[in-house]
Amino acid sequence: MTEKKKGILGRIVYIITVILLCGLLYYAYQYYQSNNFNDFIRSESNLYTSQFKRDNEVKYSDKKSYSIESTEYNDAMFYERVHVERNQPYKVTCMVKTENVEVKDGSSGIGAQISIEGSTERSVAIQGTNDWQKIELIFNSKDRDVVNIGFRLGGNLGEAKGKAWFSDFKLEEGVPENDSDWNFACFIFKTTSVNINNSEINLKVTDTDIKDIENTISRFENSCYALSEGKMTANCDIYELDTPLSKLSYDKEFGYYVAPEDVENQIKDVISSKNYDHIFVVVRLR
Repeated sequence: MTEKKKGILGRIVYIITVILLCGLLYYAYQYYQSNNFNDFIRSESNLYTSQFKRDNEVKYSDKKSYSIESTEYNDAMFYERVHVERNQPYKVTCMVKTENVEVKDGSSGIGAQISIEGSTERSVAIQGTNDWQKIELIFNSKDRDVVNIGFRLGGNLGEAKGKAWFSDFKLEEGVPENDSDWNFACFIFKTTSVNINNSEINLKVTDTDIKDIENTISRFENSCYALSEGKMTANCDIYELDTPLSKLSYDKEFGYYVAPEDVENQIKDVISSKNYDHIFVVVRLR
C-alpha cells in the first residue's frame, strides 16, 4: 500500500472515530439530561417498578419537568433533604400534570401529591387525567431541623399507577399572622351512605338538623367576637353537599370516624379556591 493510500485510509479511520465519539457523547449527554435529578433522591416501595425521568417535551415552563411513571401499582417519589428552622410554618408549591392516574380502591388520599417523607403530611392528591395545576402543602417544622420534601405518585395510604409530571417547585417560610379575621368553612353532608361489615348504612341530616347547625355556627361567630373582646372575628361559610359521604375510616381504639381522605374529593374544589383557616365537616353517623 502506498503512503498516499495509507494517509487517506488513516483520515477515513480518524473521521469515523470522531463521528462515533460524537455519537456516544451525544447519547451520553441525552441520558444524563433525562436522568439528572440534581439533589433529589428517588424512592419507591416496590423497587424497579416505576420510571423516573426528566422530560423536555411535557413541561410547564422552560425547565424540564420531573416525571414518574408506574405501569403497575406502586408508591414512588423523589424527595430532597431540606434544612428548616424549628417550629416554623412553611409552604411548598409546585405544578403537576397527570395522565391516567388510578388507585386500587378509589381512596382520595392517593395520587400525585406533595408530601413529607416518613409522615402523613401531604397536599391534595390528584387522580385521573388533568392538565397542569398548582398544588400546595403547608406544614410546621415542629422539632425538626431537616425534612424530606417529596413529590409523589402514590401515598402513605396506598399505591397508584399512571404518570405524573412535576415542575416549578417553590419553598417559602411563613411569617407570623397578625390578621384577627379567621375564615372557616363548614361542610354539611346531607346523606351518609356507607357499607360497614357488609351492611348498608343510610342516614340523612334533617332540615331541623341543618337549622341547629346554622344556629350553632352563628353562636360560635358571636362567641369568638365577645370572648376576644372584639380582637377576633370568625367568618363561617356553610356548604350543604348533596353528594353522600360514602366512606369512613376505622381505628381499633375509637371505631369509625371521618378522616380527611374520606371527604377530600367532595370539598377540594371549594377549599382550593378560597383561603380558609379551618374546616368543619358535619355528618350524621347514628
